[in-house]
Amino acid sequence: MMNQMAPPPLSRLLVADFSHVLAGPFCTMILGDLGAEIVKVERPDGDDTRAWGPPFVDDESTYYLGVNRNKRSIVLDLHDAEDLRVARTLAEHADVLVENFRPGTMERFGLDEPSIRGANPTLVYCSISAFGPAEGRRLAGYDLLVQALGGLMSVTGPDPASPTKVGVALVDVLAGLFATVGILSALHERDRSGRGQRVEINLMSALLSALANQSASYVLADQIPRAIGNGHVSIAPYDTYTTGEGRIVLAVGTDKQFGQLCDILGIPELAQDGHFLTNELRVLNREPLRESLERALAAHPAEYWTRVLTPVGVPAGAVNNVAEAFAFAAQLGLQPIRNTEDGDSRLGRQVASPINLSATPVSYRTRAPFLGEHSTDIRIRLAELEAGRKTA
Repeated sequence: MMNQMAPPPLSRLLVADFSHVLAGPFCTMILGDLGAEIVKVERPDGDDTRAWGPPFVDDESTYYLGVNRNKRSIVLDLHDAEDLRVARTLAEHADVLVENFRPGTMERFGLDEPSIRGANPTLVYCSISAFGPAEGRRLAGYDLLVQALGGLMSVTGPDPASPTKVGVALVDVLAGLFATVGILSALHERDRSGRGQRVEINLMSALLSALANQSASYVLADQIPRAIGNGHVSIAPYDTYTTGEGRIVLAVGTDKQFGQLCDILGIPELAQDGHFLTNELRVLNREPLRESLERALAAHPAEYWTRVLTPVGVPAGAVNNVAEAFAFAAQLGLQPIRNTEDGDSRLGRQVASPINLSATPVSYRTRAPFLGEHSTDIRIRLAELEAGRKTA
């Protein structure tokens, strides 16, 4: 008899989700995929992203649908005394609270971490902001602004004169991932010590950390990176190149791969050229290197070069659009699209989680909720929890 899979690892956790837009909802979606019960608190007009479109599916924004599966929605007007009491009850019974209001907002409603801590000492309270709770509290922040102020746009684009944003709200996603790591770490500590704690994430710090080699070049070598298009500041050939038909990506990270590339291109002597013997030399001579490679690549289309380079271990491939990327992932057997278990195949069609756990896999239980869809059920449950606490 086959062993049944265990429930997802966070299936006993209650998460009070006071977040909106992307960083917080992305974090809570991951927690929901891992089994946590997510109660999404929305103001009467809903999460901002409900209106961010087109595209829409059945009048629901795909932006909203894409980061809010495995959640239940309750509408609460925090300016209303009764709704605020319900919100506080939720916070006092939650294992985790996630919020990404501008610093100071939760304090005004008495929902900040110190105000809740007395009634819920084991709470893991996660605050996500754009620029931190100190001097940055006066600044409103969206991903584009942080990409600009955080240096990402200065290293993205064809050249230093054309700063370019990344084509997705990458900093929000990074902050959501860092928030998830922080929350899971705090939950692990709670299991060990019985103590809850505060987790603070800000988009600015998340970006500076994620700049990785680019930020390290400044911090360690006092070198300010600049945009160089699709190339890599420290590796060559690592760029897009023109072929006889179309463009190809070559991501050659070792001298061995470079030798293999030159052999396949029919120019083995290039690997022995004194200008290109090492990666450092290839970086210093990247333009003449490009000229030599593109002369050889002109003999065949990109599809041909991808077909002959891949089997020998040279990283090469086309620049796919998003549809082609999903098709390629499917060819690799990665199952990039999943349907939620609630039977709504249209609204429940979801991008798969990249987390694969052999014994306690992630789950795709429900589509993103309609605004206030579960308000009545959640209010009843919270009233029962509160009544149980008063009689305990």
